[in-house]
Amino acid sequence: MDKLKEEFARRALPFSAQLKEFIKTNGDVVIGQYTIDQVYSGMKGMIGMVTETSKLDPDEGIRFRGYSIPELTAKLPKAPGGAEPLPEGIFYLMLMNELPTDDDVTNVSNQWARRSNVPKHVFDMLDALPKTTHPMTQFSAAVLALQTESVFAAAYRKGLNKKDYWDPMYEDVMNLIARLPRVAAYIYRRVYKNDVHIEPDPKLDWAANFAHMLGYDDYDFKRLMRLYLTIHVDHEGGNVSAHATHLVGSALSDAYYSFSSGMNGLAGPLHGLANQEVVRWILDLKAYYNDQVPTKEQIAEYVKKTLSEGKVVPGYGHAVLRKTDPRYIAQREFALKYMPDDELFKIVQNIYEVVPPILSSMGKIKNPWPNVDAHSGVLLIHYGMVEYDFYTVLFGVSRALGVLSSLLWDRAVASPLERPGSVTSEWMFEQAKK
Repeated sequence: MDKLKEEFARRALPFSAQLKEFIKTNGDVVIGQYTIDQVYSGMKGMIGMVTETSKLDPDEGIRFRGYSIPELTAKLPKAPGGAEPLPEGIFYLMLMNELPTDDDVTNVSNQWARRSNVPKHVFDMLDALPKTTHPMTQFSAAVLALQTESVFAAAYRKGLNKKDYWDPMYEDVMNLIARLPRVAAYIYRRVYKNDVHIEPDPKLDWAANFAHMLGYDDYDFKRLMRLYLTIHVDHEGGNVSAHATHLVGSALSDAYYSFSSGMNGLAGPLHGLANQEVVRWILDLKAYYNDQVPTKEQIAEYVKKTLSEGKVVPGYGHAVLRKTDPRYIAQREFALKYMPDDELFKIVQNIYEVVPPILSSMGKIKNPWPNVDAHSGVLLIHYGMVEYDFYTVLFGVSRALGVLSSLLWDRAVASPLERPGSVTSEWMFEQAKK
């Protein structure tokens, strides 16, 4: 048993027993009520699941195991000479509920390097798809093709005690995370770089190796990948990609089935696909003014035009947050440090000043502030990654760290099949009368 797996077992299995006793003793405690409006509006705000890895506070933003993004930027291990945290570190934190040491992060990185070999049939399957297939479709299909390697599925078929479900799930989680950068880079090089592929470099950390396989060896791009893959990992359990992964996993589907379902949710325009919608909107804004950098007055005019057409301003607003997304701030600080004179970054800064007052004046917007998607694409374009249809795949590689560590905890604490009740509108009408 590898060191990380052994340490996870030491923490997770006693916690599972503690959780069972807690539920037995406190299961009848009432923690809230909900309304007909909440049921019909997507169950917003209704507590219906437990996610240990992160919590989204409307006013403070996301916290990973209690730590804010600025705290993690300071506390997580970094690559030699770097200022950005390594994704291996936040994975360890989410998995263990403890800040990692440099040695812990090196161990995770080495584990993923050893597990990163992708079977040939996955590449053959991708090559059979038209190159015009959306990168997210290819990504989700490749994850399903990897399911042939599931250790959990094989162990379950042979017969497995419930208390041991976590063990093969650990192998699936680690193997899948290790292979995702190779798969994603293959899709990128296949679609956009004439099928000229780049072999992995096992001496590099997980994010830097991903950047290398994509074809970007600029050191600042590797810095960006470390930051990007860290801040996109998790956003508590109620968002579509996390909830879909948890829901499908609750049926004892393995990590491959579960994660693929989460990626199908991430591909929606109201979730992860929003980052490419932001870039498209900014480029359309620029084109509208003859490819000149628009003034703040022109941005305001274009925003009002967008809203008058019944459209939203992509990258602004959030289902939970009531302030500027801390992930947006982290990316803004990166841009100020490494690319302050970038033209598109200057436009993003002006949009940041113009949009919130306009949305606030409408009186219907609960959160007029930018979210993580409002900034990420502009950073990628600066370093030459202009293919914005691919951006959500990057998001998906990062999100794997959060949803798969949660899935492993689900198996360790024997989370049950998720099966909420449903009613008809007629039943609702009768309840309202009562």
